[in-house]
This record gives sequence, structure tokens and C-alpha cells, in this order.
Amino acid sequence: MKRILVLFACAGILVGCGSRIDREALVRRNNPHVTSIDTLASLSVGNGGFAFTVDATGLQTWPEMYSNGVPLGTMSDWGWHSFPNTEGYTAEECLRSYDFGRGRAEPYSCQFAAGRQQAAADYMRANPHRLHLGAVGFSGMAPEDVSVIDQTLDMWEGVIKSSFLYKGLPVKVLTSVDPSADAVCATVSTAARIPVSIRFPYPTGQHTDDACDWVIGRPHSTVFVSREGDETVFRRDMDSTIYYVTVRSSDASVSLTGENTVSIVPEADEWSFSVLFSPSYNASGDLGCPAALESREAAASWWRAWWRSGAAVDFSRCTDPRAAELERRVVLSQYLTAIQSSGDTPPQETGLTYNSWFGKFHLEMEWWHQAHFALWGHPEMLDRTLDWYFDSAPVAEEIASRQGFDGIRWMKMTDPSGQEAPSDIGSFLIWQQPHLIYLAELLNRAGCDASRFAPLVRRTADFMVSFASLDDSGRYVLKGCIPAQETLRPETTVNPPFELSYWHYALNVARQWFEWAGNTAETGPASQRLDDVLSRLSPLAERDGLYLAAESEPDTYSRPELFSDHMAVLAAFGVLPESPQFDKETMRNTLHWVMDNWNWDRTWGWDYPVTCMTAVRLGEPETALDAILMPRRTNTYLPNGHNYQDSRLRCYLPGNGGLLTAVALMCAGYDGCTEPNPGFPKDGTWDVRWEGLLPLP
Repeated sequence: MKRILVLFACAGILVGCGSRIDREALVRRNNPHVTSIDTLASLSVGNGGFAFTVDATGLQTWPEMYSNGVPLGTMSDWGWHSFPNTEGYTAEECLRSYDFGRGRAEPYSCQFAAGRQQAAADYMRANPHRLHLGAVGFSGMAPEDVSVIDQTLDMWEGVIKSSFLYKGLPVKVLTSVDPSADAVCATVSTAARIPVSIRFPYPTGQHTDDACDWVIGRPHSTVFVSREGDETVFRRDMDSTIYYVTVRSSDASVSLTGENTVSIVPEADEWSFSVLFSPSYNASGDLGCPAALESREAAASWWRAWWRSGAAVDFSRCTDPRAAELERRVVLSQYLTAIQSSGDTPPQETGLTYNSWFGKFHLEMEWWHQAHFALWGHPEMLDRTLDWYFDSAPVAEEIASRQGFDGIRWMKMTDPSGQEAPSDIGSFLIWQQPHLIYLAELLNRAGCDASRFAPLVRRTADFMVSFASLDDSGRYVLKGCIPAQETLRPETTVNPPFELSYWHYALNVARQWFEWAGNTAETGPASQRLDDVLSRLSPLAERDGLYLAAESEPDTYSRPELFSDHMAVLAAFGVLPESPQFDKETMRNTLHWVMDNWNWDRTWGWDYPVTCMTAVRLGEPETALDAILMPRRTNTYLPNGHNYQDSRLRCYLPGNGGLLTAVALMCAGYDGCTEPNPGFPKDGTWDVRWEGLLPLP
């Protein structure tokens, strides 16, 4: 699939503090370096919608060995598969009705404990699932035969440089991904002339794994299609999924040598090959597989230009001993989100490395994955993904309609089709709803023409207005939902704090968009209802000087289960700007309580940026740094830059994206902030220089 990477169309450069940054030096001093077979240190190259992850050999030689580390994925936006629906399950079978006091039954897509409904929900959750497109690795190479490993990911040029000894003979490998095609390209230099195999797995359909079922005899096939010049095409069939693999090499022979195995046998000591993965095949003869050397040059050119544009933050003049690690995390997070989180669809939480939640993506994580692109001078990467919302809007509108609401209700766990995955939690979340408004506004602030999103902004706001319920006291409340702090239940939850503040912020932005677009239709009853909701929306509930997890949870701070998971209350003033929904001093008290008492062993990677951002907005830079660099398992960043959570989630890209957004706030501040670098202490130890960042709202 061709990828059109429209670079720098909206991006400008703003010089922050100090002299110009040597960007090449900044990037290269943070290049990951691997000297052993470490299954948590695998490295990736990619183009935003396609990524290829390698082991210590520079290829995917040992996918089974790495399956429980950071797996060796070959994944794309378009590569999806469904097992045959032999029982004819339908989405309607997964609906369960609830009465949340709105005078009607509201059907939600849920999970079930038994019977056909359980089977239907299980099928709909697991299908479709993302594909591992094929493992490209050396044939017959045993780990014990490899020594003296020296491997570097050169992020400045987008290439992995690997060298090692294989049975005493030196081997060098250069690995890259084409910037405009879903092709991995490699150059190999060794007198050993080791063959390369492309092994094709069958999908597993498991919740969290490398998506590789290597059992012989699974119902899939690989067949030869054509050979023209130095390009050989194969077709992959598995159930209803079809895709094509083109191998290009002028100094190797290519053939189908086993069940679902293609062999590439070198005919020289130094040789190159490319492997293109595509959902379609152009039989006219233009196969589109780039030559390896030209592709690597194109990748290097693209990456040099990418790093030189947009934003950069340099910590090299800082004397605080934590500064170097923060810089490493920042630079690696820029790279990882660029290669794995900037495609044609929203990214999954483990990106294009391996599957979590069956490879599906979570729209409540969209802000954490991608908001930073607009702030770091690469809004084109966010802009490209947001077009998916147009495709899924009809499904989202149907969800709202069946529940009796106006507008469109954005789903939580989904796939390219927009189909809502059944979930006893996800179907009740609402904090993903305002994301589109916030993200479209960030594009607007970054200088992009985001006007095409105005209809989606309006319909998103229509749902938000419709969802707010007028209670007996004459105020609008949010109920019948699970908040971002998922330990609460929909039947009892009223007025969660982050969601209240998000409703206030996003509806205000929507109102500004209506005026900006000159939409006279927005002066009627719908507009009046929006203004009414804004004027009478409930404030955040507090008790004893602390904000509660929800108004319906007055015992928040005496129930340990309510101070674990996400401290979403802080996002009300961190992710979001100040509003009349809360008092800053009460929020400050809440921040201090969270820092001292929260169950940090039961948090997620983006909880640290949340806490950091609240501290920045409250003028507490020391607390902000303590939060963003807190030494906890879920705030661990591996040698390759991935945010490690636990043995299940060894990659967690919302943590990387959240880190970048928090650092943008720490440096460039927010609207109305006049203090330079508000997130860093002014004690002389944090001489932070930056360029190209935009402030948050």
C-alpha cells in the first residue's frame, strides 16, 4: 500500500529558549545500542502505518524466542483477519438493555457469561484481529551460533545497523522501511551467504500475543503469482483475507520452498533485498516494490527532514542527574510514535509491534497517542489519522440512535470498520467522546485547515448535549457511564470529575467552532440547549477539601479500591485548562494527596503525565518532575524506548505519547502562561532548550 506522507504542510518552527539546537547530535546521542540477545530490546523501523521489528540479527530470525518479550511484528494498518463466522453471530446478539433513569431502555454492546450470547460477544470481540504479515529472518541460525553483537538503531536516518559473528564469520545487516510503501529493505554482507526465509504464520486471534500460530496445517496458503525481472510475487490466502508479498532482489534467487515459506538465497557476499506487503496486486506489471538501496536512501532523507522540522527539546545543559534519562525517553518516544502511531487509523496500544486487545484500537487512548503531534510541529501525522472518524461516523451515529441520544457516540474498542467491540466496561466509557473536538482544535491551533471536521464537531457535541441529564435540582449531571477511572460502575456513577470538566471544555470549543464557521443553523434550539448545559453543568464534587472520584462516591478516600487505576480527577486540570467546574486550591490538595497516597503499583503509563501536567498548571515544577520520572514499574522505559507496563503489556504507546504532551506543557506552557519552562525548577539545574513547541489550551 502506498503511503503519502505529507510532511511539514502545517508545521512551523518557533524558537524557544536559547540558541539553535544541534538536532542531529540530540538524536544520535540517544540512539539505542544493543550488545546481546535481549528479548526486551528488539528494535523497529516503520513509516507510521507499517512497522517491522527485529531481533539482534537485524531481521526476524527468532520470533518464537522473542514472543514474550517485545515481539518481532510485521504489522500494518490494513492487515486484518476474521475467523469464519460459521454460526452467523450478529452484533445485535451482544446487546443488553439498561435503565439509567432517562425514561427509556438503552441497549449497550456487552459481554455475557453463558450461551449463544457469550459466544457471539466472544466472536465479535476477537474479530477482526490484526495480522502478523510475515516473519523475515535468517534460515537455520541458532542463537548459540551468534556472538559479538553490536546493533544500533540510527534514528536520524531510520536504519538499524547490526553486526555480529555467526559461527566465527562476520555478518553486517542494514534494515529500513520505505517511507512511502509498506516494504522492509535489507542489505546483508557476509561470506557465509546465509539464506533468508519469509515464514507466514496463521493468526491466533488471542487477546494479547504476537499473532503467530506456527502450527503446520492451519487453513492458509502461500502461492506463486508471477515473476518479472528481479521481482517475485506471492499471494497469501487465509479464510476471507487476501494479501500479496513481493520480493525484489537482483543478487538472490527467490522461491516457494515449503508450506507457507519463501526462501531468498544470496548469490553474492554482499546482497540486498526488499519485501513489499500489500492488500492488492497490480497485474499490469507495476509491482511497486522499491529497490533496497534506493529505499534506504529515501528513508534516510525522509528521517533527516523529519527531525529537522517540527519541535526538539535539548536537556544537555541540565545538571540534574535525571535530565539525560528524560531526554532519552523524549527522543525515543518521538521516534516510536512516528513509526507506529501515525497511520490511516488510530493506533492500538501496542502499536504495530504486537497485538493487545486483539489488535484493535481504543478511542479513549487516541488523545494520548496523538495529541502531541500537533504540539510538536507534526500536525500532519494527526491530521492523517483523524480522517478515519469520517468513515466510522455512520456506525457511531447508529450507536447514539439506538440508545436514544442525538448526534454521534464514539465507540471505545474498535477496528477499521468502526464496529463496536462488546465490553462490560468499554461500551459505557464517555471520555473518548470529546477527543475529536480537542484534537481538531489542536490542528486548528497548529495552523492546519481543520474546517472539514466542523460537521463532526457539531454531531459530537450534539451527543454530549443530549447525554447530559437535567436533575431535580435544576443542574445537568452525567450518569449511566463508566469514567476514566474504571473501578466505578455505570449503574451508580454520577458526575465523574474529568468527564464533567471535559464536557465543559469541549462544548465551549464546539460553540467557538460554530461561530468561527459562521453556521447560522447553530443559533436555533440545539444551540440554546448547548448554552443551557454549559451554564448549568454540575461542578466537581468534593469532600473534606479533596475532589472525589465521582459525586456518587463520597467515601473515595477511605476505600482503597477507589484510589487505584487512573487518577482521572487530576486530568480535569492538567489535560484540560482551568474552568469554573473546580477550585485550584482544592485541586492542589487533591494532587498532593494523590502523590502521597495513590496505589502507584496499580496505575498505567499515562497516569504519570496526567499527574505531571496537573502539577505544571498548579505551578509546582518539582512535583511535575517527580511525577513524570517516578521510579515505578509502569513508568519504566526499555532500552528501545517502549513504556513497559507488565508481563502482558511490554509496549504501551499511550505512555510515550503522554510523555511528549506533558513535556510540551512543561516547556511551552499553556494559554495565558507567561513563565518560561513552567514545568522545570528555576534552581539552575534545568537549563532546558526547546524549539517548535506549541502551548496547550
